[in-house]
Amino acid sequence: MPKSKVRKKADYTPSPASRTPVKVKAGPSPVWYVAIMLGFMLAGLVWLIVYYLAQDHIGFMLDLGAWNFLIGFGLMVVGLVMTMRWR
Repeated sequence: MPKSKVRKKADYTPSPASRTPVKVKAGPSPVWYVAIMLGFMLAGLVWLIVYYLAQDHIGFMLDLGAWNFLIGFGLMVVGLVMTMRWR
């Protein structure tokens, strides 16, 4: 049986006009950014722990009621959103 011819394909090279420039940020995040990010996450965790353990003894936490969950988780979400900008 005869063998089929092998066709050579040219290597793909993108045209220079279709290339988009890439934005490069310089360097890692500053130390204060990481400290604030972790501080928000820890503050939210501490808020929830204090709410569970001492809600009857702290007047304003008792008045807030279920809003304490929003405050605690909100602080943690702010820290989590900050991790997206961390380099």
